[in-house]
Amino acid sequence: MACCILGGGRMKISEYIEYSAEVKQALDDGRPVVAIETAGTFEAFAYPDNKDLANLVMDRVRKEGAVPAYIAVINGKVKVGLESAEVEYLASHKEPLVKASRRDISILLTKQMDALTAVAATMMVADMTGIKVVTGGGIGGVHRGAETSFDISADLEEFCKSNVVVVCSGAKSILDLKLTLEYLETHAVTIAGYRTKELPAYMAVHSGCKLDYSLDSPTEAAKCYRIKNELGVPGGMLIANPIDENYAVDSELMNRAVDKAVAQAAAEGITGKVITKYIMGIVKKELGGDSKEASFHMNVDNAGLAAAIAKEIAE
Repeated sequence: MACCILGGGRMKISEYIEYSAEVKQALDDGRPVVAIETAGTFEAFAYPDNKDLANLVMDRVRKEGAVPAYIAVINGKVKVGLESAEVEYLASHKEPLVKASRRDISILLTKQMDALTAVAATMMVADMTGIKVVTGGGIGGVHRGAETSFDISADLEEFCKSNVVVVCSGAKSILDLKLTLEYLETHAVTIAGYRTKELPAYMAVHSGCKLDYSLDSPTEAAKCYRIKNELGVPGGMLIANPIDENYAVDSELMNRAVDKAVAQAAAEGITGKVITKYIMGIVKKELGGDSKEASFHMNVDNAGLAAAIAKEIAE
C-alpha cells in the first residue's frame, strides 16, 4: 500500500488517492506510466478544445507504449488517471478551477474541492505513487521583476524534492528565463536539452539561454535517470524538449506580446498566483491561432517523448 514519510511517522495515502482502472492495472503490472499536469490542458483552453487536446495527449502516450495519467483533484480525491467522464467534467466545468501546487493539496482534500494540477503538484503526486515520468507544456520559473516581488514558481523548488523526470518545452516565455536557469543550476537540478543545448522558450524555440548538456535519445535520458538514482543524487531531472520549428511561434513576436502583457499586468496591479494565467491570456490573444496550433503540437510531442522515456526506464 502506498505511503509516505511525514514528521517521522508513516501516513497511509491510499484513502486520498483514486486511480483510473487503466493506470491501476499498469502500475500493478510494472508497465510504464506518464503523469500529466492538468492545468496546461484544461485551464489553457476552453471547451471543447481542452477535451480534444487531452484526448490527443493520451492517445500519443498510448501509441508510444505507455499509459497516460492525468493528475487532478475531484471531489476531495487525488485522481491519478482520468476516466472519460472525468475528462468531460473537467473540460466542461463552468467555473474556473483552482490551479493546485504542492501547498494546496491537503487543503483541497480537506474541503473536498476540485482542482487542476500545476507541474509541482503533478511531480509530487507522481513521486508518491511510483510514477517516474511527468509531462506538460512548460514549467513555471522566476518571474520578471522577481528581484523585488520574489515571485518564483514552486515548480522550481519541487525539482529539489520529487525524484521524477519532467519532459516539457522549457519555461514559459513570460518569465525571466536566464534567472530561471540560474535558479535550477544553483539548486543542482539535473537538466539537459533534448537534442539541443539551448533552453526552449515554451512555444518559441530560441531563448538565448545556453545549456551545458543535451541528450540525444529516450534511451540516453533513461540511462541518465538510472545513473542519477544509483549514485543517490536527490531530486528530479528536467528534459527540455524544444517545439518543432515548423510549429514554433516567432521569438520576436512572442517577446513583443509578452512585453505588452507584462506592462498591462503591472498597470492593473496584477500579482501573485493569478499573474501567469493573466499574462498568458493576453499573449495568446496577441498571437491568435498560431498560439493554439503551437500549444497543441508542443503538448502532444512532449507526451510522446515522455512516454518513450518511461518505457525505457521500465525496461
